[in-house]
Amino acid sequence: MRSKEVVVIGSGFSGLSTATHLAAAGLKVTVLEKNDVLGGRARKFNSAGFTFDMGPSWYWMPDVFDRYFGNFGKKTSDYYDLIRLDPSYSVIFGHEDVMKIPANLDQFKLALEKLEPGVSEKFDDFLEQAAFKYQRGINDLVHRPSVSLTEFLDLKLFRDVLKMDIFQSMSKHIRKYFKNEKIIRLMEFPVLFLGETAQNIPALYSLMNYADIALGTWYPQGGMHKIIEGMVALAKENGVVFKNNAEVVKIMTDEGKAKSVKLLSGEEIGFDILVASADYHHVDKHLLEPKYSNYSDKYWDSRVLAPSSLLFYLGVNKRLKNLLHHNLFFDEPLEPHADAIYTNPRWPEKPLFYASVPSITDTTVAPEGMENLFLLIPLAPNLEDSEATRKKYFEIIMRRLEKHTGQDIRSHIVYNRSYAHSDFKKDYHAFKGNAYGLANTLKQTAILKPSLRNKKLTNLYYTGQLTVPGPGVPPSLISGEVVAKEILKNTIFK
Repeated sequence: MRSKEVVVIGSGFSGLSTATHLAAAGLKVTVLEKNDVLGGRARKFNSAGFTFDMGPSWYWMPDVFDRYFGNFGKKTSDYYDLIRLDPSYSVIFGHEDVMKIPANLDQFKLALEKLEPGVSEKFDDFLEQAAFKYQRGINDLVHRPSVSLTEFLDLKLFRDVLKMDIFQSMSKHIRKYFKNEKIIRLMEFPVLFLGETAQNIPALYSLMNYADIALGTWYPQGGMHKIIEGMVALAKENGVVFKNNAEVVKIMTDEGKAKSVKLLSGEEIGFDILVASADYHHVDKHLLEPKYSNYSDKYWDSRVLAPSSLLFYLGVNKRLKNLLHHNLFFDEPLEPHADAIYTNPRWPEKPLFYASVPSITDTTVAPEGMENLFLLIPLAPNLEDSEATRKKYFEIIMRRLEKHTGQDIRSHIVYNRSYAHSDFKKDYHAFKGNAYGLANTLKQTAILKPSLRNKKLTNLYYTGQLTVPGPGVPPSLISGEVVAKEILKNTIFK
């Protein structure tokens, strides 16, 4: 009996997850990676003695990772060591106005009380509801393939959905519990990972507050790429084969099925089942013949994308002061920056930004006495990102960073690399240069997301941040599992 042969395009979190689940079920799986390093947007690179994670830098929802490795009888500790950060991160509201978020829940509540006396009881109610949403959402809803409305025709589910405030915005939901503006901004922060403002994200996603506050912020020693290395090792243990520098340029079809992929090198690889973990839009509009596309150009242009980013990877030849591993610079008003991302796309006049200094936690990612610094400005997708613009915004945020640390940093930079829209397009074929996928608005949730199945080719599936369940590392892990189960359910072994 011949094992079904599967090709997975892309080695990001969703592609690795799909590949490993299918291989563990007995299918013969090959993963094709366009770039020379595995991991998709979670790649790493080394330069001047520094090790830089290129993409994700937050380790939230540790239970999702535990479940992933547990599916194969493994533990995360079999592949990497986790550290819980305490404080979890800092929020810079202004010069000498900093809130360090404690990992301990009681200490966190005390910090809230200082900002808004008497708020603890309301916070307990808020967190209890967020916990319910997390348990119901992460353990159930996000595991549904969303290929049919019948998946959601369940009376108990309907009642639970009503409890989860799916038709109320996060902004209104948070303001029912809190009045202090700093607390409100703190509670709204996690939805930035979902690609929209709190005014346009369903209150269902207060589950992210539970993930943040109750489950904590973690770090895999050695960097986020250690997760990728662990997943690749696990995949290989299950028989998955990897091909690097293997960019797919065309999907060949025959009689209503995808039959093979053609690589940039000219090589052609056949299969029984194809899974696209690459950018959905790129596959849909550029790798397939138009008659096999799932969606029109008009459909894609109407999608609300999560932001893109301008990133800087910096090596600094001294230690930095007044910073934690994760630092959120909310020292300028949020509304104008949000308007520049979501309403009137443009480069923001006074950008908020994020600074990560993993070398504070991990001495292996920078030479002794030096600092590894990762800076990120969230931006509207599809902006022009000239070198002059990048330099302009580098100066803007470095002035604020230096003011906060009380140090000269720029003259101590020994390595500097920027990364923005054009790089996301070049390296990942990212639709409009997006960094995070499709925004989790109500109109882009569950069955309203791009389908995980091709509607015209019976053996082509999609996984990743442009399909269910949505953007982020944990959802991508889950996306791979969901797609693998859908494939196994629909596959007749011959």
